[in-house]
Amino acid sequence: MKTTKIALALVASITAGVALAHSGATGIVKERMDGMAAMQKAVKAVTPIMRGQAEYDANAVRSFAAAVEMHSGEAMTKLFPEGTGGEPSEAKEEVWSDWEGFEALAMDLEILGKALSVAADNGLAAQAADGSSGSMMGTGTMTDSGTMMGGSSAMGGMMGQSGDGMMDADMLASMPADMLFTRISQTCSACHTKYRAESN
Repeated sequence: MKTTKIALALVASITAGVALAHSGATGIVKERMDGMAAMQKAVKAVTPIMRGQAEYDANAVRSFAAAVEMHSGEAMTKLFPEGTGGEPSEAKEEVWSDWEGFEALAMDLEILGKALSVAADNGLAAQAADGSSGSMMGTGTMTDSGTMMGGSSAMGGMMGQSGDGMMDADMLASMPADMLFTRISQTCSACHTKYRAESN
């Protein structure tokens, strides 16, 4: 289950800095930080399920998916108007200089949240009774990819993208829930790496 371990390590690195960022924040900067904190709380609630340390609960997974969907897409991008960088915000200038890239990741996250809401009934990859899911989503394919951490575009059609590079919502919704959890954490990591300044 190296894939799950990588995803959980990503989530830990993503959430570690969220609590540190709120000092002195007000207005829309605080609002977007609060949104990130809400996602952090949702991640913590669902992580034992994704680790196999708690009984699988499709409703809890749907709750997590709803939190992701609520705080991504346009709901996220509208909280980053120009001129809201600088301390105490941790948003890099690249948010605005590469707005299309930032917006694309926010929209990808929304699609993944919606897909996970549907896929919650799919269970975990390890729980698949037949080999069909494993052959498509197997840990070997994912962990052998040196580019899997490059965000949504690195995963290719087999991982939920159509030939034009756009996410295929139906294909995503057919994945095991933990595979989508991995995708969500990778998308968050890609966004934070490029658009969020390191906490001191």
